[in-house]
Amino acid sequence: MSYSAAGHRKPSSGKRRIRELLTQSDNRFCADCGASDPKWASANIGVFICLKCCGVHRSLGTHISKVLSVTLDEWSDEEVDSMIEIGGNASANSIYEAFIPDGFSKPGPDATHDQRLRFIRSKYELQEFLKPSLRITSVKGPPSTKSSSSSSYLSSSLSKKFIDSFRTNSAAQQPKLEGMVEFIGLLKVTLKKGTNLAVRDMMTSDPYVKLTLGQQTVQSTVKKSNLNPVWNEELMLSVPHDYGSVKLQVFDYDRFSADDIMGEAGIDIQPLITSAMAFGDPEMFGDMQIGKWLKSHDNALIEDSIINIADGKVKQEVKIKLQNVESGELELEVEWLSLES
Repeated sequence: MSYSAAGHRKPSSGKRRIRELLTQSDNRFCADCGASDPKWASANIGVFICLKCCGVHRSLGTHISKVLSVTLDEWSDEEVDSMIEIGGNASANSIYEAFIPDGFSKPGPDATHDQRLRFIRSKYELQEFLKPSLRITSVKGPPSTKSSSSSSYLSSSLSKKFIDSFRTNSAAQQPKLEGMVEFIGLLKVTLKKGTNLAVRDMMTSDPYVKLTLGQQTVQSTVKKSNLNPVWNEELMLSVPHDYGSVKLQVFDYDRFSADDIMGEAGIDIQPLITSAMAFGDPEMFGDMQIGKWLKSHDNALIEDSIINIADGKVKQEVKIKLQNVESGELELEVEWLSLES
């Protein structure tokens, strides 16, 4: 096949330039944790990153870090030029890590998600390791001489496109972060069925399920006189930036008195969200396993909970044994819905 047409030559040339940049010695390791052979990049920051750090970068939002796959995504000429202009990990880190405090240790390849999240947010979103006079902040009125010189210094070291984008979005995002909860996605929980639930009335129970995440609470319909209910009911929860576990509770509905508890459990959604964000658009991939929430004595899982891409969606099957009750199991399906465009 001929590649003489400009339309074929540009993408090929762009990816070739990115691959050449990736071969530089400093770009053979993740800019944030040092893991070898990174296959992802932040196109506007100008660094190559590993799969695990990629998930954290995605959670920051594209106004902070626009993540692309070196091998899977199509790169625009502007994105390629931005990476080339910055020069790679050593150049970017010379700015973003210039003032790491003494005794502070960067996360390593085996760091936890929370350790990566704290460091990456401090490095790029909060800019804590930049010299204070060089930090980009939103200002009102004409820029001062100091801020003008700061902008000139950063523009000489990093992509001007990135600096302008960061400045604009910093001002736009400030009211949202101060006055609102920032959501990063949605959870669609399909409540499938319960098995051998506890008796709370004379011979049976009227169970319903309540899910709580942060300040949100949703609940299922009541299944009258049924210890093995089948719901197949969808419940939706918004996921804030600083999310925790989903609290699941089962209650017996009582018309004339307080509803009786029939067990509870915690659902750790971090493995699902981290896996989903690391892979990006699930419609780009075929059916495959991308993660796992492992059964342990610290959780209510009956078996390991597998996270899959199926039909272009990120889903997780969860089977739990209810806690603090004599009996009862639940089967759920949890699906991640990203809010990124």
